[in-house]
Amino acid sequence: MTRRLRIGLTGGIASGKSTVAQRFLELAVPVIDADASARRVVAPGTPGLARVLQTFGDHLLTAAGELDRGTLRRLVFADPTKRRDLEGILHPLIRADMELEVERSPGAYVVMAIPLLVEGGAKPVDRILVVDVPEALQIARVMARDGGTADEARAILAAQAPRATRLQAADDVLVNAGSVADLRHAVDGLHARYLRLVAGLAQNKE
Repeated sequence: MTRRLRIGLTGGIASGKSTVAQRFLELAVPVIDADASARRVVAPGTPGLARVLQTFGDHLLTAAGELDRGTLRRLVFADPTKRRDLEGILHPLIRADMELEVERSPGAYVVMAIPLLVEGGAKPVDRILVVDVPEALQIARVMARDGGTADEARAILAAQAPRATRLQAADDVLVNAGSVADLRHAVDGLHARYLRLVAGLAQNKE
């Protein structure tokens, strides 16, 4: 089977990635979500959950038999060594799960939604699509969503790749500084472009 075009969807917090992903789904484009894979690989009864508990302790298991993701997140956020240990367990499992989802998915191309795509190492995609938003607007959206302060929002932004770094890595950029309708319309334009790109790649192989 010919390897299909893979579009890596990423962007900072509150940039509009979910809206973009939803529009691709409405256009019948498969969206493989790294966050969904991250939840699946530590579901009850999985080897991933067993390894996390073995490394970090059974106290992370809730009464319902699920991973207490909030407690784990706070634990590793405060300790870079523990964060690397967790990434060493989860990242290979997440990559394998996403690859399986790609193989199962139909369509001319697939979108792989990976929030930390730019921050990570090897890129499992052919093109990087960045949803970009001016920082002031990004901070305002984080405050409105979470009910926090501007300083708290800036701290979240500081933990991610700088905006300039994401833009430098991008093959395509969607600027989300207008309405939701504007963003959805921009996705439609990109979808048409990607279909033309896929068609061109197919002709080159003939």
